[in-house]
This record gives sequence, structure tokens and C-alpha cells, in this order.
Amino acid sequence: MFRISLDEFEGPLDLLLFFIKRDELDIYNIPISRITNDFVTYLHEARNLNLEVAAEFIYMASMLMSIKAAMLLPRPELEDGDADEFDPRTELVERLLEYKRLKEASLQLAEREEARLELFARGYLEEYDQVVVDEMDEPVNRPTLYHLIKAYRTVLDNMPKPMTRNVMEAPVTVREQSELILRMLGERVQVSFTSVLEGVSQRLILVVTFLAVLEMCKNQRIMVLVKEGYDDFWIARRNAQLEPDDDKPLVLFADA
Repeated sequence: MFRISLDEFEGPLDLLLFFIKRDELDIYNIPISRITNDFVTYLHEARNLNLEVAAEFIYMASMLMSIKAAMLLPRPELEDGDADEFDPRTELVERLLEYKRLKEASLQLAEREEARLELFARGYLEEYDQVVVDEMDEPVNRPTLYHLIKAYRTVLDNMPKPMTRNVMEAPVTVREQSELILRMLGERVQVSFTSVLEGVSQRLILVVTFLAVLEMCKNQRIMVLVKEGYDDFWIARRNAQLEPDDDKPLVLFADA
């Protein structure tokens, strides 16, 4: 069962406004007989279609017929100085005008909502004080993930390539390599990725070290800079001090 208050009109006042707009009627001088006939006819058609008519529609129909009957009754003649004649339609007109104002306001709010949905908020950008002051620390010199991957690939390509492949446990953890980098930064302001891996011959250690750099960048413990070319990058400490990462060993596919 469908309620006409939901499918076609939001309520009886909405239906009356539809009739007034359709027939271009004066809302302040409603032809009550005509609009009552239209309203009652609509309710009969709704019932013929097996639609459930809401109680407020039935109440409005009775109200319209009551107003129609009141306007057909003879009215006493007014004496000089009496107030204006009472119009039985006054209450209905006031309710229609109030509903019309609310409906127009809701349409304006809906338009503003649609316009707002087409906008994208800039978001909140946290500001922080940089620990390292470097003449190369400019936005144009700050690397993207592509630059980091390229530097990582360069170091990886320069390592000896074994002929066999095995599954093995990493000899170091992300936490250990993070602590190694932080110890080196305790002695120097900046260190290069290549210098961190100086003397390392195992590719798996390179992989874990690069993961440590990415993890510390994510946690804002370090910052990275690109200087001469893109075959290497430099690492410096930030202000933020976060808890070290989990030291569970990694099991990776790597060359033996």
C-alpha cells in the first residue's frame, strides 16, 4: 500500500498549492468551491487505485467542505462602523502562505546543499618547525616517492646479483635499522642513504633499511632531501619523537 502523502505530495497543503499553481489562482481569493471539488476528486481517484489515503488529507477535505458550506450560508448585513466581514477562508489562506514560505526556504537550502557538495575543503595542514636548516631545503628539492624508489633501485642494482633465490629471515629488523639511522643522525646533521648502507652486501638488509626510512618518514621522525642528481637522497631528523616500530622480524623473498 502506498501513501499519497509520500509518493506524490508531502501533505494536503502541498496538494492545494499544486492546484493553485496549476490553475494560476489568487491565493488570497481562493475559489473554494472549485478547489474543494478538485481535492475531493483527487482523493476518490487515489482510492480507486487502491492507494491508502492519509488521515490529514481526509481532514483537509472535511475542512474545505466546511468552508464551502460556510460561504454558501447567508451572512448578516454589516452596520456602519462594523469591522470587515469575516472570511471563512482566512485560516486556510494563512496556513497555505506559511507552508509556501517554508517550502520555498527548503528549496533554497537544497540548492545551497548541491552547490556546497561541488566544493572540496582544503583540509588542515599541520605546521612544524624544521630541525635542519639546509640551503637545499626548498620545495623543489624535496623528493617524491618516485625519487626515493629510484635511489633505492640504484643502490640495489649496484649490489652483486646471486644466482639462487631462497626464503629467509631478515638478519635485521625495521626497528634496528631505524635506531641505526637515528644513531648516525646523533653524530651528524644529515646522512645519505648510501652512507647508511656502506659496507652492506646483503640485499635483504637494503630492503629492510629502505622500509625503515619510509616508516620513519610516515611517522614524521625524519625528513629526506634530494641534492645532486636522483641516485641518492639525504636524511635528517625532525622534531617529532614517536615510539619505535615493532621489532618483529620480517620474512621476505630475497636473493641468497
